[in-house]
Amino acid sequence: MKQKAIEIVEKAQNSVRDIFDKLDEINEYNQEKVLKAFYDNKIGEEHFYTVTGYGHDDIGREALDNVFAHVFKAESAIVRPHFVSGSHTIACALFGVLRHGDRLVSIAGAPYDTMQQIIGCREGCDDFDTSLMGHGVKYSEVPLKDGIEVDYENIEKYLLPDTKMVLIQRSRGYSLRKPLNIDDIEKIIKIVKAKNPEICCFVDNCYGEFVEKKEPVEVGADLIAGSLIKNPGGGMVEAGGYIAGKKKYVDMAARRLTAPGVGSEGGAMFNQTRVMLQGFFIAPNVTMNALKGAVLAAKVFEDMGFVSFPSYSARRTDLIQTIQFNNEKEQQIFCSMVQKYSPVESYLTPIPDTVPGYDCNLLMAGGSFIEGSTIELSADGPTREPWAIYMQGGLSYFHVKIALKGIVEELLTKF
Repeated sequence: MKQKAIEIVEKAQNSVRDIFDKLDEINEYNQEKVLKAFYDNKIGEEHFYTVTGYGHDDIGREALDNVFAHVFKAESAIVRPHFVSGSHTIACALFGVLRHGDRLVSIAGAPYDTMQQIIGCREGCDDFDTSLMGHGVKYSEVPLKDGIEVDYENIEKYLLPDTKMVLIQRSRGYSLRKPLNIDDIEKIIKIVKAKNPEICCFVDNCYGEFVEKKEPVEVGADLIAGSLIKNPGGGMVEAGGYIAGKKKYVDMAARRLTAPGVGSEGGAMFNQTRVMLQGFFIAPNVTMNALKGAVLAAKVFEDMGFVSFPSYSARRTDLIQTIQFNNEKEQQIFCSMVQKYSPVESYLTPIPDTVPGYDCNLLMAGGSFIEGSTIELSADGPTREPWAIYMQGGLSYFHVKIALKGIVEELLTKF
């Protein structure tokens, strides 16, 4: 079975070489964009030094914010290790901007599980009192067409006079809806701004950074946010997140993270500024390694008769590759082999378990150098029908390729 697995993966690789050439073009474009930001902001060794206590007068922290703002074409940015996750980063943006009586509208149907906790829209939410809705923020969402497509025709009717912000979730979370590419995001924003130009268009940019040549701010987004243990951290950053966009909104989010009167002017960086700058510098290349791995995985499993989404030939806007299996056993084999071919804790076997913020057990695999880092090769999914696994990351394309050979061999052996 080993030789058969090798043949399947090598054949798939040969079929996607033209796609890889296009991804290399995006990689080069984004790498030049990042390099220019470092050049224009005159990054020097002095920016790597750290300060303590309140973190006043930290020129490195200021330079880091400026580099992110430059790359994302934003007026302002805040990049901090104090954001504990992507969800926390997004929560700071939402709570920073929204007030009692304001309305938040999710454009692409229901957001993913942890976002439902933050909003307070999930039935039986234990933390409702501390959620947005618990603070008096109103919420509605535009249902998807056929559970997959954004319903562009009906967005406008959900934009009531009290709508303060729309949530545009670029990636799809644990769902089978289509992720939103930059053109989709631009189309949504134009509809929203035509109705009311004062509505804040917020994009959850997780998994999407550097996948395309443009970022959401370039097509009209007022605010974006993401995690540094995903694409923009390049696999090096140990924790944190970023928020970028219009200065007034970034400042509001910063005051939520710290306090009024402090905002982005305080917060010791714990000697992480150099790592964050270095991780951001290599992020375009690391992202493309992961994306190539996702394309190869899609082709491999399509050739084997499984449903992959997006298809290997589809336009990409995020890193997530969904593979739909026939049963829980196939799902578990996939995750166990991802774990086996991980550089860290390869000797462990993933088992389904509860995860805060989710209403069912999750199966999670990923022996990563940084806990929860989804720019490193990992795979997870809820243990429920349609038995889908969401694969993401891969610091090295060839690591993903090697793992795929092992996964295919195990599936051929067991079935």
